[in-house]
Amino acid sequence: MHGPATAGWLVVALCAAAGTYCLLRLRGAPGAGRGTAGGEALMGFGMAAMAVPAAVVTPPRWVWLLYAAVFGVAALRTLGPARRSSHHLHHLVGMLAMVYMSVAMALLPGAAHDGHGTQGTGDAGGTPLATGVLLIYYAGFVLWTGARLLPLQTVTVTAPDGSAGPELAGTVLPDTGRTTGPAAGTVTEAVPVVVPDVGAPDGRPEMALACRLSMGIAMLAMLLTL
Repeated sequence: MHGPATAGWLVVALCAAAGTYCLLRLRGAPGAGRGTAGGEALMGFGMAAMAVPAAVVTPPRWVWLLYAAVFGVAALRTLGPARRSSHHLHHLVGMLAMVYMSVAMALLPGAAHDGHGTQGTGDAGGTPLATGVLLIYYAGFVLWTGARLLPLQTVTVTAPDGSAGPELAGTVLPDTGRTTGPAAGTVTEAVPVVVPDVGAPDGRPEMALACRLSMGIAMLAMLLTL
């Protein structure tokens, strides 16, 4: 990747960890959940491989074409489910983004393994329009997914006289993350509330969502270097 190699290794570690967790989900997922976990594991490990710094290894052009073929087939397999589920539609966008980045690298002379740039020239691959659209999409996805991980839930507290106080706007307390009003009323605190994921092991659906958030952030970092 352009910039310090440390950034590339951080993306590698993030995506590899997400891919590993998705493999664990694959082992215990029933039915359609296996396909979802398998697709996310493929994305995680594929992104980890693409993010390895160019100083470590520079693959030949055929490797990028192989990446494009693998994710192209995965995108075709996702077409059917994507018509019925927004989550599978997101998978389709991710697969197509991988195809786009792989093809961009294959078409560049002397393409570096970081997946995004010509070695020694600083030129970038891809087209500004396609890269910009993907950046906007993944920026929105990261914000939306982060909001799902930390929504606000309102609870009512009881006043000293035993009655429930009115709902009052208050001030966030930085040390506790709670919101209270000037009098008895409502207390708003950030708690994880996520859509259940049947493929998440050990009843931890928020972990599956966190993995998707991590891969979304990694995809943003990779697209920024195009």
